[in-house]
Amino acid sequence: MGITNEDDIQELVDDKIKDAEQIVNEKYPFIPIKREKRRYTTRQLIEQFFRDGFIDRYSGKKLINPGMLRTMSTKIPTAFPYQSNWKTDACHIAYWDYYPTLDHVFPISLGGKDTPENWVTTSMAYNSAKSNFTLEDLGLSLKDKGNIKDWDGLSYLFIKIVEKDRSLLNIRVIKEWYVVTKEIIGKFDMFL
Repeated sequence: MGITNEDDIQELVDDKIKDAEQIVNEKYPFIPIKREKRRYTTRQLIEQFFRDGFIDRYSGKKLINPGMLRTMSTKIPTAFPYQSNWKTDACHIAYWDYYPTLDHVFPISLGGKDTPENWVTTSMAYNSAKSNFTLEDLGLSLKDKGNIKDWDGLSYLFIKIVEKDRSLLNIRVIKEWYVVTKEIIGKFDMFL
């Protein structure tokens, strides 16, 4: 499969457009990738992050609770700036490296299911790089889940900071991550 054979491309040089089109259609057909909007609740995200132990399942790297990252940006905005579109000239690169997100192991665009069985935790950087490719396409494999008792993504410290400074709950996104994190920690019989 592919279009790297010079003889096949020669059809274009010879202006045999129909022949070139047929060769491409046979050897490397265009299959449009359907993009679907996917929305997950904060609860679904945090549950997945806890199930995976706040480990990037593509790299094995530890990730940090999103609420903690936003709290850091609120408390030390100059040293740890946040920008809503994550522009690298205005937002700390740690958001790309440590912010957990959900990815579909087998891409939805290729027929994968939008179900928890197909979800894994990964960083925004790896999610962006993986895009609509399969693990096999990229030569990657899934890393083992982490143990939430060994690494909780700084979730407990996040709760502790917010409970010490309740004014943080005036920030909608921090409050949302806090409420769900506290509930899920209790569900996992962790610290409370």
